[in-house]
Amino acid sequence: MPAAAVFTMDARIVIEMVFVVAEVSVGTQWKYLAASIVCAMAVASGAKADDAQVARVTLDNGLRVVVVRDALAPVVTTEVNYLAGSDEVPAAFPGTAHAVEHMMFRGGPGLSKDQLAAIAANMGGAFNAQTMQSATQYYFVTPTQDLDVALRVEALRMRGIDVADAEWDKERGAIEQEVSRDLSSPDFKFYTQMLGQMFAGTPYAHSPLGTRESFDKTSAAMLKQFHDTWYAPNNAIMVIVGDVDPQETVAKVKAQFGDLPRKDLPARASFSFTPVQARTVRLPTDSPYGSVYLGYRLPGARSKDYATSLVLSGALGSQRAGLFGMGVDGTALFGGFFQDPLPEAGIGMAVGVFPAGGDAQPVLKRMQSILADAASKGIDPALVDAAKRKAIAELEFKKNSVEGLANAWSDALVMHGLASPDAMKQAIEAVTPAQVNALAKASFDPAHAITAILTPEKSGKPAEGKGFGGAESLAGSPDKPVALPAWAEQAFAKLDMPRSMLHPVSYTLANGMRLIVQPESVSDTVEVMGRVQTNADLQTPKGQDGVGEVLEGLFQFGSTELDRMQFQQALDAISADETAGANFSLRVPSGNFAQGMKLLADNELHPALPRQAFVLVQRQQAGIWSGTIQSPDFLDELGMYKALLPATDPQLRHATPQSVMSLTYDNVKDYYARTFRPDMTTLVVVGKVEPAEAKRVVEEAFGAWKAQGAKPEVDYPAVPANKAAQLHTPDSSAVQDSVRMSQMIDVTRDDDARFALNLGNEVLGGGFYASRLYRDLRDTSGLVYTVDTDFDLEKHRGRYTVSFGADPGKVEAARAVVLKDLKQMQGEPVADTDLQRAKGILLRRVPLSEASFDSIGNQLLTYAERGQPLDQGLVAAKHYLELTAPQVQQAYASHIRLDGFVTAVKGPAPKP
Repeated sequence: MPAAAVFTMDARIVIEMVFVVAEVSVGTQWKYLAASIVCAMAVASGAKADDAQVARVTLDNGLRVVVVRDALAPVVTTEVNYLAGSDEVPAAFPGTAHAVEHMMFRGGPGLSKDQLAAIAANMGGAFNAQTMQSATQYYFVTPTQDLDVALRVEALRMRGIDVADAEWDKERGAIEQEVSRDLSSPDFKFYTQMLGQMFAGTPYAHSPLGTRESFDKTSAAMLKQFHDTWYAPNNAIMVIVGDVDPQETVAKVKAQFGDLPRKDLPARASFSFTPVQARTVRLPTDSPYGSVYLGYRLPGARSKDYATSLVLSGALGSQRAGLFGMGVDGTALFGGFFQDPLPEAGIGMAVGVFPAGGDAQPVLKRMQSILADAASKGIDPALVDAAKRKAIAELEFKKNSVEGLANAWSDALVMHGLASPDAMKQAIEAVTPAQVNALAKASFDPAHAITAILTPEKSGKPAEGKGFGGAESLAGSPDKPVALPAWAEQAFAKLDMPRSMLHPVSYTLANGMRLIVQPESVSDTVEVMGRVQTNADLQTPKGQDGVGEVLEGLFQFGSTELDRMQFQQALDAISADETAGANFSLRVPSGNFAQGMKLLADNELHPALPRQAFVLVQRQQAGIWSGTIQSPDFLDELGMYKALLPATDPQLRHATPQSVMSLTYDNVKDYYARTFRPDMTTLVVVGKVEPAEAKRVVEEAFGAWKAQGAKPEVDYPAVPANKAAQLHTPDSSAVQDSVRMSQMIDVTRDDDARFALNLGNEVLGGGFYASRLYRDLRDTSGLVYTVDTDFDLEKHRGRYTVSFGADPGKVEAARAVVLKDLKQMQGEPVADTDLQRAKGILLRRVPLSEASFDSIGNQLLTYAERGQPLDQGLVAAKHYLELTAPQVQQAYASHIRLDGFVTAVKGPAPKP
């Protein structure tokens, strides 16, 4: 079973992602929040405004264009930012901009809905959008070879869209499913209430998501009017980042967008903020732990004080600060601080986490005390200095992703109103401790705080379902191939083996540790990803379930040489981020690589494991498990595993509060000694460092590490096919059902059959807008908002899953569509056009997988652990090119059982 949450040094990411669902943008999984929510990541820089690799131009029609060259991979990101979001919507129709975003994917003059879907799928990368308060962004992430296609698509969509009543009626169903999904989150419910209280009387008082009631009253004519009013070249900013020539790309933009006419834009809404009135919100949550939030209004992204706010948030969120300290002194499971900036105002949020059944009041009082001290006594200047250095370091780290660098430029131009991201660096450098203290004093007034307490509630146990069937008959996806425009047909006509830019160097150290180095020069940084292959279900002694989680929680207490505070201070001094444990990582400026590796090895090989901290972490983990085993997510997952696996399968193991509290300190030390071995460890280095130098540094840091005894078994054994079953897990906080249809299959990660299944998966569930399931479940019927399909193939076992979210009354109909489309995959060969598109998608994923240090490192780590060649992506591409439609049909007929699904539904209790 998956482990319960472990709140370690990196736990602020976990907690912030709990709050991600409450982010104000909609449409794509909160893309901007990843760039702004962590204290020092709100704005990042790549190239400077005067860099020769940057081209900037404003066309005669007012379209502002920025092109930045990033040669990390043959990939390009295009982002068209329309300066119109939920700020511009009509009164009582908060989701209008969001609805227009949806309709932009249903085609328009010169490009039908089906053509748009097929083109986007053929490109193989990301094609999506997000609606924010002040803007709506449409973006492609695609191989550079498809840049011309992306530009042509966006130019056509800027000219106009089709907003017929019939099309809006279909899309309304999908968008209302999205609303139901988000309203199933207690965090989102709190966030919407907080917006209304914190920004009353302004456009920020509502989220861009919209409501089902307002969508029911929205007409197609209203949506067309919004598009025709605000979607204009003189109301848009286009950002293009990738392996392109900036000047040549500007010429391409002029050719596609230059003849679009300017429009007269209406006046925009004004903002006049009134003082926030203190309020406390109490809500139940289906989370296995409770949360306390303290929200305050902070300066907006366009404020002269924004850089000060950024540094303030970074200092308060530091692992050396009081809020984080709550998680290591027993007050809370975790504490931290983050900010969510909007253009005209921002939100600063302190968070504390408490166990299910615990008391929120001590956590709340401690948080209030810490922020009161920050307001009255100021913040430690050392933390201010560290936050500034870390924020500036983030500017360089943003170059390590093509898409991330594009986001940084859009963020700077659109959200912050800056000429370039580089301007933020100067503002950060100018921030003083006195300015930070003044902002803290002005902001953290308890009379203007919004407080929220989310308390876990128990879920009912999974119950056997009543079965599914008798659903209405729904039309399938089009049988006829989609005829593409000539310019698109030509772009996708020929399939070639993809080109990889990776040339990793691999070493095996004397102690058996595997080291892989991929040199990259796009930034002056190095990122390290590593993993010790362990499996707690197979390696934990009987009666000691939970020992692995307790061990993971102890790595945050430093090393035998440096205690927690000293260790973090050493990391801050070199502007590095580090995590230790079975999964470990390091991000560090390249000039500090050796120092960073020494600290990582010290933490990984000589963890302090203080005895007094063991008692604290043990108590915390027992509290987490107390809530986890009663949470709907856990009960749903456990019910699924019990239906899929034999009763004695090790994957059914999980901790309990009792098993955790029965652990001894020696149990934890023994587990560490047995499971952490160099010959079970792989370390990947990506960045500005030569392989020989990386090897020297790693050998110096990790070379003395030795393994004892024979290598352990860490892969689950094979299992027989499961029987069909249905189960339902009540979740009283949800308004939508989360559905998974899953079965064990006789295919593993090394079977050649996986290639045909993966190729067929792109036809059935991949390709987003062009997949059969997407068209049948969302586009045609509006039964779901999203649908996902996944093959989880391990060394000895495999699993296939289809998942979707739907209103309770639509689950049976959606499940019937899934089975119908699977039956079609088994009964007839896929069309040549579908097969060609699926192959193109998978081939294009080779360069797309190399578009960030993180994706490079993780794929090399995965290939190494599986014993596969480091160019496995190219090996797979060769198989995909050679596969035929009958082979795909045969794979689905041989390995997927239509009568073998376990269907697990988590959502509102069924009505009697």
